[in-house]
Amino acid sequence: MSKIGKKPIEIPAGVNIEIKDSRLEIKGKEGALSLSVLPYTKVELKNNQVLVMAEADEKQARSNWGTMRALAQNAVLGVSGGFTKELEIQGIGYRAAAEGANLVLNIGFSHPVKFTPPAGIKISVEKNLIKVSGVDKNLVGEVAAKIRALKKPEPYKGKGIRYKGEVVKIKAGKKAVSTAGAGAAA
Repeated sequence: MSKIGKKPIEIPAGVNIEIKDSRLEIKGKEGALSLSVLPYTKVELKNNQVLVMAEADEKQARSNWGTMRALAQNAVLGVSGGFTKELEIQGIGYRAAAEGANLVLNIGFSHPVKFTPPAGIKISVEKNLIKVSGVDKNLVGEVAAKIRALKKPEPYKGKGIRYKGEVVKIKAGKKAVSTAGAGAAA
């Protein structure tokens, strides 16, 4: 029995859900999403709730049951409120700017790096903060990870792009190690 799968999904006001031949069409004030219903699962609409049920008692059916419920819940939350990931830029001379829909980054390379977001993703910049927002939770996380991968935080000075609130462990450099060993060798 799936703990997540058996919970019903409450449909908030302003969200419209339709089931069309093994697809879940979800529309809200932020946008629209379409999900394909996973194998071995069945989706029903009852009393302003979405119910997900497993059709068989196989291992894959139980796995898909909880996954389908989580995907449907994320889609409902996305079309009603949207998702946002925030990234910080740290480092002297590191900058970000929005040029139309594109993101232009100066992150220590000899050239500015241009990043074009996929459809459905909005990027905004405030000082050293980059906000990635959209209705699809998976796509928002994927775009944020791609931006972070352009210049990951390095472990000696901490310069680079990181998630807001991410803690980067700073390593001791060569100077700290060599001064302790230099006195013993002389």
